[in-house]
Amino acid sequence: MAVNVWGIVSIVIFYVVIFAVGIWAGWRNKSFSKNVKSEDLINAGRSIGPFVGIFTLTATWVGGGYINGTAEYVFAPGRGLIWTQAPVGYALSLILGGFLFAGKMRKQGYVTMLDPFHQKYGSIMAALLYIPAFLGDLFWTAAVLSALGSTLAVVINLDITLAIIISASIAVVYTLFGGLYSVAYTDVIQLILIWIGLYLCLPFALTHDAVTNIADTAFDLLNVPGNNVTGKWIGYEALDESRAGYYLDRFLLLIFGGMPWQVYFQRVLSAKTPFVAQTLSFVATFGCLFSAAPAVVIGAIAASTDWNKTDFGQTLIPADRYRDVLPIVLQYLCPPAVSFIGLGAVSAAVMSSVDSSVLSASSMFTQNVYKPFRSLAGKPSETELIWVMRAFIVFTGAASTLAAIKVNSTYELWLLCSDLVYVILFPQLLCIMYVPFSNGYGSVTAYILGWILRIGGGEAIIGLQPFIKFPLFDEDTQVQKFPYKTMIMVINIITILVISWATKALFKKEILPRRFDIFQTADHKDISYHKATDKADDQFDGDDENFDTKL
Repeated sequence: MAVNVWGIVSIVIFYVVIFAVGIWAGWRNKSFSKNVKSEDLINAGRSIGPFVGIFTLTATWVGGGYINGTAEYVFAPGRGLIWTQAPVGYALSLILGGFLFAGKMRKQGYVTMLDPFHQKYGSIMAALLYIPAFLGDLFWTAAVLSALGSTLAVVINLDITLAIIISASIAVVYTLFGGLYSVAYTDVIQLILIWIGLYLCLPFALTHDAVTNIADTAFDLLNVPGNNVTGKWIGYEALDESRAGYYLDRFLLLIFGGMPWQVYFQRVLSAKTPFVAQTLSFVATFGCLFSAAPAVVIGAIAASTDWNKTDFGQTLIPADRYRDVLPIVLQYLCPPAVSFIGLGAVSAAVMSSVDSSVLSASSMFTQNVYKPFRSLAGKPSETELIWVMRAFIVFTGAASTLAAIKVNSTYELWLLCSDLVYVILFPQLLCIMYVPFSNGYGSVTAYILGWILRIGGGEAIIGLQPFIKFPLFDEDTQVQKFPYKTMIMVINIITILVISWATKALFKKEILPRRFDIFQTADHKDISYHKATDKADDQFDGDDENFDTKL
């Protein structure tokens, strides 16, 4: 099949508009100035107001993985709406994040999510915690790029690898120069396009001759003539007692693993005030659910369609095409003009998440890895830090592109990105913000233990075989049915508490010689949540010498 010329034209126009807005935003806020600081690019000078903030936070969460992955799981036999936990899970994570972290961390004037670890535990521990944070951003970006690649391949017959590379390149280029300014302003346009594109497609797809009323196919096929409709998109049959632990594990992972993300904290830490930071988190919850609704309906439509009556050319959508469900509906159940608009919606969703993720990973690397270790040889200049950040934006974009090309399931990749964040980062962030006596010994012990237990549990998505078989392990399917990820998360919290309390007591009472106290826990002052100034640059630069000499 030849490449769809009009489809190419429409996507080129969309990309040009987004690219232009991104460059304009960077220029408008003087991101190209020689006097610009790296922290201005990271947090937009803490100038983000409620309107832009709500849009940019919502658009970041509503990526291609969010939209395409939701449609994929609602449609997929044996899964269905009941197993499509991510939209609700991530929405709840925004609410809890607003209550637990947004206000507190904004008051402290932190620049990145890892700054409290840098401040209390030192440079090495912060750098170690960067690893799961980076992997989370990597998988997240790969998930949304995978979604766009499959959409472009179906709707306009563009090679999926080429589509992923082009899309990633454009997002990387305007993020390189504009930082969060460019990302935030483009997010406003992208979110509006997402809503228009997805909701516009629904009436055309729902009323197509090949589509049975989705209410009739929700639970059974008794009222559906013929046998060419998948149906049962609610998915109640896929949930039984034997999988309850597995179901709970995934749901809690999405809720609590949806909080410790730099893409989230980049928005709340860039807000003008702590109150605005919390407001962004609460209101964006409803924006995310509103964005997920059409994707759910599209998945139900795909399960209610007799594909023999369309130009799809197959009786049923094969398993290796499940991730293409949304673009297949756009292509074969909607008029060309409408499908192109829907394509723009998916493209907008992808761009809004890709730019955020690559900026997130590069921000933490520059602020919490490169800067402190580079400072051992002398304080780096702002120009140096900005170019390091830009170089890492390119690296993250390239690595994510490669991962997107290699992995098949958009939803599974999307779910995987929260995995390490849940079992390793969430316990660490919760304890450092709410447990005054937590220290580096507890942190590093839980970190190592968390990695061992999580790797031991295996991961089918990346072909990692389990060598630790938790209770209820299914030997036939090699599936861990026990909620072991939640267990690991709880074990990590307990480990931080016990080891921190024990080591602090041992050094304070000099049962262990204080000269061996490399984390300086005996004399360490607990973090207090006073009303910090917004001059985070002064706050952290002034303390760099103390931070960088700690382990």
